[in-house]
Amino acid sequence: QVQLVESGGGLVQAGGSLRLSCAASGRTFSTYARGWFRQAPGEEREFVAAISWSGGNTYYADSVKGRFTISRDNAKNTVYLQMNSLKPEDTAVYYCAASESWATKKDEYDFWGQGTQVTVSS
Repeated sequence: QVQLVESGGGLVQAGGSLRLSCAASGRTFSTYARGWFRQAPGEEREFVAAISWSGGNTYYADSVKGRFTISRDNAKNTVYLQMNSLKPEDTAVYYCAASESWATKKDEYDFWGQGTQVTVSS
């Protein structure tokens, strides 16, 4: 089992930045690919970004490419999502997830955090 806890969400004005963190505990963290997803009210949970276990491979949704950066520190068992140039449409609950293999679809992820709210005001 892997336990995931997100932090760093909050309220920010459009154009601002936030950095989300996701701390992991339990089974060996470094062997898992990690992803960030988000879910706005009334919407499906959607993919945001993914990073391989080594950090050498990353992938982003088109809607966040060039604005968000995913990274990880295996020594700290933590993955990050740096979010810049935030827009009101980025408002959602953000979830981190872990997968035993490379994954970009929510059904491919095995473990999930509880989520952290990000609200971007216009």
